[in-house]
Amino acid sequence: MSTLTELSLSEVTTGLRHGNFSSRELAQAYLERIERLDPALHTFLTLTPELALVQADQADQLLSDWRKNGGAAPSPLLGIPLAVKDILCVAGVRCTCGSRILENFIPPYNATSVARLRQAGMVILGKTNTDEFAMGSSTENSAYGVTHNPWDLSRVPGGSSGGSAAAVAAGLAPLALGTDTGGSVRQPASLCGVTGLKPTYGRVSRYGLVAFGSSLDVVGVFGHSAADAALVFAQMAGQDTLDATSVELPVPEFQPDASTKPSLYGLRVGVPGEYFITGMQPEVEAAIHQAITILEELGAVIQPVSLPHTQYALPVYYLIAPAEASANLARYDGVRYGPRQPAEVMWDVFRHTRGELFGPEVKRRIMLGTYALSAGYYDAYYGQAQKVRTLIKRDFDQAFTQVNLIATPATPNTAFRIGEHADDPLSMYLEDIFTLPANLAGVPGIAFPAGFDSKGLPIGIQLTAASFQEDLLFRAAHAYQQATDWHTRRPSLNQS
Repeated sequence: MSTLTELSLSEVTTGLRHGNFSSRELAQAYLERIERLDPALHTFLTLTPELALVQADQADQLLSDWRKNGGAAPSPLLGIPLAVKDILCVAGVRCTCGSRILENFIPPYNATSVARLRQAGMVILGKTNTDEFAMGSSTENSAYGVTHNPWDLSRVPGGSSGGSAAAVAAGLAPLALGTDTGGSVRQPASLCGVTGLKPTYGRVSRYGLVAFGSSLDVVGVFGHSAADAALVFAQMAGQDTLDATSVELPVPEFQPDASTKPSLYGLRVGVPGEYFITGMQPEVEAAIHQAITILEELGAVIQPVSLPHTQYALPVYYLIAPAEASANLARYDGVRYGPRQPAEVMWDVFRHTRGELFGPEVKRRIMLGTYALSAGYYDAYYGQAQKVRTLIKRDFDQAFTQVNLIATPATPNTAFRIGEHADDPLSMYLEDIFTLPANLAGVPGIAFPAGFDSKGLPIGIQLTAASFQEDLLFRAAHAYQQATDWHTRRPSLNQS
């Protein structure tokens, strides 16, 4: 049974269709592996074994009927296990958002992304750990404990989707959903040595995603390869009447052709000098340049581009995102959601509930955002940040008139030690410096393994494309992964 968790996604899909094993056996293999390994990793907050086995049995029945009666081929995701970040709603399953203020909240509906994957027959293993309300870059801000990086248990997995990234890296789930507001899929994908996709803003419905920054939040996916991520993306993307920001555009399906040699001939890849900064880990910079050389060997044309307003992305993000968070989190008042702290006066109920049940990072961002939106400061801070955000987007628009893709590091460093940035919020914020601009511009990005440092920690490269050009990201990342084996490597924990 344990060998089932070592199969690639394509091998699993083939095995299920041929009846070599059942979806129930596959789910049980992953649940047993989680039971054995997750106490040391803490990737899951809530496991759903009963639900998973019911869903697996349903998938097995559909597969059995298809083998007997023929007809249209089933979805390649039918019967495949899935982990879901604990900030996306799954009907009847606790959704904490990593916060005590939602400790016992059970949503009565599925997020659209989850619903569409369930329609494809995916099997939900459970909900993964996250920084509280997705506010963090290390998964240390979860009210329920820290997630550990499978490559080195003393280090963080990144965040805020660290639970999902670590679960895939450790072989506890073949695929996982995350969310990306400022890099929360791409950064942990880089630090955990897996592939993580952030789609274009508006490509995937945000309905059922508990909001942090509504103009920035995107539902993304983790897998071992670009081809794996593409399968999930194709199923969950598309317009949704429940989300007015979702866009009515055809969703590209990426279908790699194993019979032809991968080629990037005709693609132009830009390399912005602004992303290779002083203080960056030398091994990361070297690995990224080597990865870009491989893209060139695959036929891509490499040329320099400029994104001159990149230097302003960090302050712009930390004005806009906290401002939106302060509005979104106002609903948690001890009346409508979660536990209530008693008091004689209504305002004291609000103060006590928020004061005792929100963590320090959430409080920090609410205060920053409220200040930026307050009378007398709105124009000077929030208003100015929105203007500079427009300039950042124009940088990308201009660059994509010259190139098809932009290649950069995903993070300035490999995974740092747990607690290393605990007393320095600014140094923590700097961990997202290479991922923030894509969220501000609304463009898609993908991060995937490009090497390891001398400590054996993964290094990730990031590709970004023009809006709604996810197919180019899949094409380039898949070609790179066909030419290298970084994405196939697993931490030793995986072999336990």
